[in-house]
Amino acid sequence: MTISNKVKKIIIIAIILVVASGGIFLFFSNNKKGEFNLSEVSKGTVIKEVSETGVVRKVTEKVELSFKNSGRIKEVLVKAGDEVEAGQALVKLETDDLYLQLKEAQAVLSSSQADYNKLLAGVTEEEVRVAQADVDKAKVVLEDKKQNLEDVEADTEEDLNNALQDALSVLNDAYLELYDSYNLVSYLQRTYFHSSTQKAAEIKYRIKGFYNRLEEYIDSAEENLTEENIDLGLFEAKESLNQTSDDLETLRDLCDSSAYVNTVSTTDKSSIDTQKSAVNSTYTNVVNAQQDISTTKINNTTNINNAQSSVSSAQADLKKAEEELASLTADPRQEDIQFYQAKVNQAEAKVSLLLNKLEEAVLKSPRQSQVAKVEKEEGEVVQAQEKVVSLLPTSPFIIKVDIYEEDIVNVKVGNPVRIDLVAFPEETLGGEVTAINPAEKMVEGVVYYETTIDFKEVKEGIKPGMTTDIVIETNKEEDVLVISKEAVKKEDGKAIVRVFSKGKLKEREIEIGLEGEDLIEVISGLKEGEQVIIE
Repeated sequence: MTISNKVKKIIIIAIILVVASGGIFLFFSNNKKGEFNLSEVSKGTVIKEVSETGVVRKVTEKVELSFKNSGRIKEVLVKAGDEVEAGQALVKLETDDLYLQLKEAQAVLSSSQADYNKLLAGVTEEEVRVAQADVDKAKVVLEDKKQNLEDVEADTEEDLNNALQDALSVLNDAYLELYDSYNLVSYLQRTYFHSSTQKAAEIKYRIKGFYNRLEEYIDSAEENLTEENIDLGLFEAKESLNQTSDDLETLRDLCDSSAYVNTVSTTDKSSIDTQKSAVNSTYTNVVNAQQDISTTKINNTTNINNAQSSVSSAQADLKKAEEELASLTADPRQEDIQFYQAKVNQAEAKVSLLLNKLEEAVLKSPRQSQVAKVEKEEGEVVQAQEKVVSLLPTSPFIIKVDIYEEDIVNVKVGNPVRIDLVAFPEETLGGEVTAINPAEKMVEGVVYYETTIDFKEVKEGIKPGMTTDIVIETNKEEDVLVISKEAVKKEDGKAIVRVFSKGKLKEREIEIGLEGEDLIEVISGLKEGEQVIIE
């Protein structure tokens, strides 16, 4: 090789090294901290919101409130004419049975949690002996509870049968009163009115029809004493007695008319009054019989539920004792942990369900209103969906807005709302979600749910039909770790961020919580003050 060729080779290698060094420099200079968009992990507030456009509507309709479940009214907290606020309690049902169930469910939850926590604990011979004794005791308790349930079921059947028998006696009394009323009217017609007074004849034949029909219902009930047959008979008796009372009143007025006032004897007039009083008294007995049957059914349901709950609790105790005994000699495995975690989750779900039922046992005003009428009194039994309280709106306007199906799952009654009216662009008003229609509404093939929003204050000049932009605050987490939403990348169900630390980038999986419009809550995986890359 010549000298000139060596020089050429050295020059080429030098050029290559210079170019490579320049590329490496450019790479690192472009990855300095100053070139990245960084977001610092800090404490803050995350708000999840739903935005939509609504329309102002004038409120004119009366709101009728009812309970989701039947029960006995414990307390009536308002009266007609009272002004009530949104969320104010109006009527309460008795909840002693629910509180008993809740206490038992909380005990099961506590026990399940204890089992879960003891999975990895050591075992002694004394623990095994105690566990076996617990199993034996739980078996005895379960048998007692099962026997008690059988006794309660037999008692409830007898109680209902007694109530039906009493009602049948009332029906027979009603038949006799109708029959006596017919005889009295027949006598008066023959004695005083004859055929010249068509009204008396109409009353006579109407009452005759009443007791003939009631006799058929009584025959059916006596042949087959069922709740359905008794209910039909009581309804017929109630209607017949009510009409007969009115007819006797009409006949009494006829006796005092100018044509008959001096003709009908005082004794016969008194007979009409006496018979009407007897009819009214029997009518009251019929209503009471209906109430007794309803009360007996509710009491029976409560007693059976309590007995069944005791059996379920005893079964749970036995199962727990058996599982405890079995687990003492077994090594904890992943499936064991999953099993006990599932028990905890199930117990938590039951506690949550009972808490919801307790919440539903209090009838609350959906908005600021005036009580128009209270239909029930303390001590009365109310059926599910039966009208209890009627309210008249005190605010003249509400907002109706259609919420998209993916957003409605986050919206709850009571959520605060920001209201911007197009007609008043400089002012934001406050509001609150007061109702969500459970029925879907199709708009151009898309599912929406109509939602009602009440104004917290009404601005003068608002009119029906005005357009509003509303923002519903569906959830809020304060004083939590937050980062920019743009810093989080989701892959295969995981939340990934790129952390910049000591001049290096590193991907890290994190656990996230509430997601807002701009910020996202960090539950774990990052510390306050760390810096992440915004994509």
